[in-house]
Amino acid sequence: MKTVFALCQRNLKDFVRNKPRLILSIIFPFFFIYVFSSIFQNEYIENPISLMLAGIAIATVFDVTLRISSSTIDDMSSGFMKEVLVSPVSRLSIAGGQFLSGAVIGTMNGMIILLGGVLLGFRVTSPLTVLYIIAAMVFVGFVFAGFGLFMATTTKSTQTFQVVSMAITMPMTFLSGAYIPVGDLPNVLQIITRFNPLTYAVAMFRSVSLEWGGLPLEQQIHLGVSIEIGNFVVTPMISALILLGFGALFLLLSTLAFMRTDFSKMSRSAGDAVDWG
Repeated sequence: MKTVFALCQRNLKDFVRNKPRLILSIIFPFFFIYVFSSIFQNEYIENPISLMLAGIAIATVFDVTLRISSSTIDDMSSGFMKEVLVSPVSRLSIAGGQFLSGAVIGTMNGMIILLGGVLLGFRVTSPLTVLYIIAAMVFVGFVFAGFGLFMATTTKSTQTFQVVSMAITMPMTFLSGAYIPVGDLPNVLQIITRFNPLTYAVAMFRSVSLEWGGLPLEQQIHLGVSIEIGNFVVTPMISALILLGFGALFLLLSTLAFMRTDFSKMSRSAGDAVDWG
């Protein structure tokens, strides 16, 4: 466990020291709130700013968690990973450190967004809700940390990782309901959102952070925190189970990929190598 926390602390320090990245990760979400918040205004939503704020906060956790995974590639090419592996530390502990780093840093960013949102009218009525919000963010962070580490260990190149992650994360983000209501999308795209795990993360988190879990099912559907698929309704609890399954799959795949990677053959000059096997 010491190794896990040490790697987490190291990645946290690196993230905080990178001031431009830290500042932009906070500013951009509020820019999107300003641009898109009017889209969420309808008869069922009393405070569209809070609705969008919750969606963007969890989308920020998703985005930051994936970007933290790129540090794995830097560690590979710089030789740091080889030095760590020389010590009596298991690869499973190293992977655990990367998972924890992504979840913690992503949660910190998400909480900063919500704290800033207090100035825009975001409120909670119970201290327990704050604990639920943090728990939901950590949960989503761990889910997508596995996804990010899997991409990082298979691309093995910062440039390739950036291209692949943008090609995957941009559509996932805009087809999740965080920025644009799913009901306003064309029918074909609405179908695609059902296969997007971030859609369920957004729905679940809005239910928790906006304290809508006790609302009637029909109202939850109109608000987008329960998702209707044919005659079946995906409630926030079912969304959490879907995310758990997705997270377990990619935590397993990423850990296996990380454990079988041959770091001894990697160097800065070989950082651009691509291996999808």
